[in-house]
Amino acid sequence: MFVERLELVDFRSYVRADVPMTAGVTTFIGSNGQGKTNLVEAVEYLSTLSSHRVSNDTPLVRLGARQAVVRGRVRAGAQDSRSLLLEVEINPRRANRARINRAPLTRPREILGVLRTVVFSPNDLAIVRGDPSDRRTFLDALVVTRWPRMAGVKADYERVLKQRNALLKSLAGRGPSAGAEIGATMEIWDDELATIGAELLSARLDTLSAVMPLTSTAYREIAPVNDVATASYTSTIDLDGLWSPPQEGQAPEPIDRQELANRFLDALAKRRVDELVRGVTLVGPQRDDIVLHIGDMPAKGYASHGESWSLALALRLGSFQLLRDDGIEPVLVLDDVFAELDATRRDRLASAVIEADQVLVTAAVASDVPEILRGNRFDVGGGQVLRHEGSDDDQRR
Repeated sequence: MFVERLELVDFRSYVRADVPMTAGVTTFIGSNGQGKTNLVEAVEYLSTLSSHRVSNDTPLVRLGARQAVVRGRVRAGAQDSRSLLLEVEINPRRANRARINRAPLTRPREILGVLRTVVFSPNDLAIVRGDPSDRRTFLDALVVTRWPRMAGVKADYERVLKQRNALLKSLAGRGPSAGAEIGATMEIWDDELATIGAELLSARLDTLSAVMPLTSTAYREIAPVNDVATASYTSTIDLDGLWSPPQEGQAPEPIDRQELANRFLDALAKRRVDELVRGVTLVGPQRDDIVLHIGDMPAKGYASHGESWSLALALRLGSFQLLRDDGIEPVLVLDDVFAELDATRRDRLASAVIEADQVLVTAAVASDVPEILRGNRFDVGGGQVLRHEGSDDDQRR
């Protein structure tokens, strides 16, 4: 899978841009602030309807413009002439709209799954060193990339959680006696939250079990060291006997989703008084964390900068390999990551991703990019994206 043409209208710094691309490697070289990351961010947005740089869509629309349009023509593979035209209209003050081959979609998220991406960026360090929400975001994004319908499950969970929290907030501070007034209503929200939450949690655990052995292998290849990268999952729900941390060489065990939902309900019942006092839901995936380890030590707080960077990259490489194992060929985005790496790690990362159908690389300095990833090059600056003379694509002509 690869993007063969990217068109932007009023996206970030671009009034208009039209960039032809090919399978294989494409590099965007330009000084900081010139717009090279905006290009790969647009590809990511077509894939995920989100950005690794911002939490909302407003900054994606060029200052002074009312809306932005991201349009990309995606081909199934280098030997497959079939293509789809994806288009997303970003409207900060009203609902976004999406189209496939000019046909409007009922909901923008219906575009998810057509194009898949794995994005490496300096922000990935937060997966290792940041808050639990950073690790949840990483894992949930991978879940949705594997199974696009999970975007709807996650949206449903957030909707039910919001409504349940509103009910709890209205009763906050009234003590246990408030429970009698809301018994039937709360049971309805509890059942929905447990059913949907169990599906989301099951998908997280399945994905964590599948990605961590691949991550551990990638970590040893990048570092290079003999340490094993592992992960455990800290949940507000009792997982004993249902799930255990993944081990290399072991296939993930299937999770009993109904039992998970039952334990979810048990946990809600146990925390009911606390929830009524505090006015917020205290049980569920929104409060979980993934604890990453290098060897016997937790990575957060103990790993060096280099170790943290290597683990973050390994998590992305593990994600890439997992998607390929699932039969998915994602576009890889390497956004300004080589400047953070020494020569050995640069070369090892480049060797690990070169087999992807398409690799999009951004860098401030061309010499930061390993030779095998030079590929088809564009120079970015002054609001323009110009093909570099002597790039691989020119040489093939």
